[in-house]
Amino acid sequence: MKGSIIPACIVVVSLGAFSQAAPPVGGWIITSSPDFPGFTRVVVTQNAGTWIGKATTTWYGDMEMQDVRRDGDRLVFKLSNGNAAVPRTDIVLQKSGKGIRLTGKLWYQAFDITGQPATARQLKARDFPVYPLPAKRTVPQQNVAATPPMGWSSWNKFATQIDDKSIREIADALVASGLRDAGYVYVNIDDGWQGKRDRAGRLQPNANFPDMKALADYLHARGLKLGIYTSPGPKSCAGYEGSYGHVEQDARTFAEWGVDYIKYDLCSGEAFYQTADAVYGTYQQMGEALTAAGRPVVYSLCEYGRFDVGSWGRAVGGHLWRTTGDIEDNYQTMSAIGFGRNGKPKYAGPNGWNDPDMLEVGNGGMSTEEYRSHLSLWALLAAPLILGNDVRTMPADTLALLTNREIIAIDQDRAGVQGVLAQKNGDVEIWTKRLSEGAVAVGVFNRSSSERTVPVVWGDIDLSGVIKVRDLWAHSDGEGGAKRDVVVPGHGVVLLKVWR
Repeated sequence: MKGSIIPACIVVVSLGAFSQAAPPVGGWIITSSPDFPGFTRVVVTQNAGTWIGKATTTWYGDMEMQDVRRDGDRLVFKLSNGNAAVPRTDIVLQKSGKGIRLTGKLWYQAFDITGQPATARQLKARDFPVYPLPAKRTVPQQNVAATPPMGWSSWNKFATQIDDKSIREIADALVASGLRDAGYVYVNIDDGWQGKRDRAGRLQPNANFPDMKALADYLHARGLKLGIYTSPGPKSCAGYEGSYGHVEQDARTFAEWGVDYIKYDLCSGEAFYQTADAVYGTYQQMGEALTAAGRPVVYSLCEYGRFDVGSWGRAVGGHLWRTTGDIEDNYQTMSAIGFGRNGKPKYAGPNGWNDPDMLEVGNGGMSTEEYRSHLSLWALLAAPLILGNDVRTMPADTLALLTNREIIAIDQDRAGVQGVLAQKNGDVEIWTKRLSEGAVAVGVFNRSSSERTVPVVWGDIDLSGVIKVRDLWAHSDGEGGAKRDVVVPGHGVVLLKVWR
């Protein structure tokens, strides 16, 4: 699934119940918070005219008050969850009888909640646990992703509306449609499968997934592999149980179930792991835990491209790493990510791949031409090909796009070279990718909405001496020469394979 982004917020505290003239100090327990962000307490102290405090939540733990200032009988301050890019929202804490009332909106969640004065013991009972990260080390990679992973994920189409029955049906459809035989073997259950922990701390699936081991066996019997999702934070992006404080235990559980692919999504971990070293440490921790669990597993890092993740993704045992925030099913977002936020090519290669997020092909937000561009671009980028559509009901034209073996072969080329921009002329971009057999893939993209005739001069893109050209979507061959004129639909592509 995608990494949801939770914004920082501005919190305004008015504590006039205790003083009409100045903001008082004290502690309060919150008695009626919504699940997100799960406020549990607010504590304020004063030292020589300086107010210091924190708000505690179930999502982000202790959030230190920043930039605190007095505003009459109120305090105004900021809280950060580790993502400063999202607009901040005012929240007001006011007198309510002997207690307090907290009103406002945080990201999507509007709330009107109350709290009561608390004793030191009551506040202590709401301490949020803090767990140390391991000393920095390098985690040996498992050799399980020689080419970019291919499969299917539940998030883009279904979000959290998933269950055992639907996953089995998807698996059957992958087999019956030929998608499995085309290479799409991972069936990844994204956010929404998690239940609660038992008394021993072992994470249980929710009621929609009665037996995860049996589901893994079902997939394995059909030549497929099971992927699953979790977060280093206390909560997943959709508010389910994360692996915070249970990393090693969860890795062992996943291995016992027979899981073959782990997506580790930063989510609420943003508040705990805000520096490059901390983010490295939390992904290293899971990488080591997966190794210790003893089962071969593809390790997918989802931290949205922060801290130049490609430069260290392999060092924590990772096999693919997100280069961006979430994709959306529209040409503007897809193209912005694919052309501009696709990761540094030098980091890509066998067992380590830049991941510009899952495919949207077949979800209905783009035209066939736009989906053809989407798939072509991901293939040139040597990106993981993780489907996100309902493969049970897809039309024939969608299946034809996804099972074009010549396009898949470009993505899966064993050299593992990521394509690069070779030439740009206004809305027309030409991308090239060196292939293992000495040939070169050439993608001619038209980012305008109108059809264009594009002269591709081989010498201008360092491909002199072309002797043969194959159009991989038209499945037609042509001779070389000095150039080739191609007609490219609006938002479309012509993807060629050339030999010199």
